[in-house]
Amino acid sequence: MTAGGMPRRSLIGVTGELFASTVPDGTCEALDDGATILRGFARGQEAALLAEVRAIAASAPFRHLITPGGHRMSVAMTNCGALGWVSDARGYRYESRDPLSGRPWPAMPATFRELARAAARRAGYPPFEPEACLVNRYEPGARLSLHQDRDEEDTTAPIVSVSLGLPATFLWGGLARSDRVRRMRLDSGDVVVWGGRSRHVFHGIAPLADGFHALAGRCRINLTFRRCRRPVPTTSR
Repeated sequence: MTAGGMPRRSLIGVTGELFASTVPDGTCEALDDGATILRGFARGQEAALLAEVRAIAASAPFRHLITPGGHRMSVAMTNCGALGWVSDARGYRYESRDPLSGRPWPAMPATFRELARAAARRAGYPPFEPEACLVNRYEPGARLSLHQDRDEEDTTAPIVSVSLGLPATFLWGGLARSDRVRRMRLDSGDVVVWGGRSRHVFHGIAPLADGFHALAGRCRINLTFRRCRRPVPTTSR
């Protein structure tokens, strides 16, 4: 909802028509045990977040990674933070440096870190300190097939996923690839948080429909925050 109580709206579709969302901002929509959609949680921050994305991409450009099987991913991506996710013939993994430049990934902006912490807290998780932010750019037709996030050592921390720009169809399955898949719309400003029993649920994004968003243009940007390494235990003296 807007401040005046009107339904929020997104610019979607090839015709550029306006369609009202059926779910008001501020709604916490349960997906599964440990998984929640925070509707409109990043509403009002989109312009600032997208400006940070442009600054990150100026230092570490978007690129289409190659899977270990030799396939080119349709989603373009880059990273910021202490670690970045990469893929090539050697496999999926996290690296502290950008393979293209050999330099450390751009630092994670404070606005990103604060948003991830606040979303995790709102979804009921204890203090969350992300080490990596995967920045994904979807153009019309790009998709992300069903997968599990299993490249992190620390699976006790949740994953926080922020949608910006064009709306997308989020695919949410189960712990087995053969489980029933639910489809739900994610609008710009929506945030999905999952962990606990849902940490390894299969999920993905259906092919992105063409359209135009006032801030992002003909694309969707996704920010995915993760903690990758196990926390170092503290010892008392």
